Amino acid sequence: MAGWFRRLLHKPKPSSAESSLNASRSASSSPSSSSAESSGSSPGTSASRSVRPSPVSASDINASGSARWAKSYDVCICHSEVDLELVEELVSYLEGQPESFRCFLQLRDATPGSAVVTELCDAVQNSHCWVMLITPGFLRDPWCKYQMHQALAEAPVANGRTIPVLKDVDRKDYPKELRNLYYIYMALKERSFKQIRDTVVRYLQELCRSSSSGTE
Repeated sequence: MAGWFRRLLHKPKPSSAESSLNASRSASSSPSSSSAESSGSSPGTSASRSVRPSPVSASDINASGSARWAKSYDVCICHSEVDLELVEELVSYLEGQPESFRCFLQLRDATPGSAVVTELCDAVQNSHCWVMLITPGFLRDPWCKYQMHQALAEAPVANGRTIPVLKDVDRKDYPKELRNLYYIYMALKERSFKQIRDTVVRYLQELCRSSSSGTE
């Protein structure tokens, strides 16, 4: 018993270097220490960038390398001929915005002599967003329904590309194919135009953000 006690008293103490190493290991394994280090990361680190992506400005949307220019048009307006006057006002509003939206207007931009089916399909495929101006005339027009189905086939997921706009149509007559999408009800024309513009901007911002993050 006495011998054991004497060996314990004469056990060599760890060197100062070992003590500091053990202390550092203990500190590095401590959750509070790791959290403190994380909170102290500089804004330029990849960890801090992954927390929240930086917003995309209008200048980024308009930049020469923007994903926006991958398609010929920003917006395709799907409408009945009886609503042409209203659509021309909408197109004039969108094209006059600071973003200078590129709009496809069938009677203005369709190629003379080309088949209607071809033009409608090309307009859908070459546009980022599709505004469906749902009016009584739209519901009666088989070409409007055809283009609506083409748009839904192009982007079946509700990701902001299809923008239904109701005017003079009861909710019960809202096309069943669009029931999973929120729509803009056109009561005040100027307000509805702005809502359409804001929706297109949000989609283009998200498109550019996704594109830029995918190339990093």
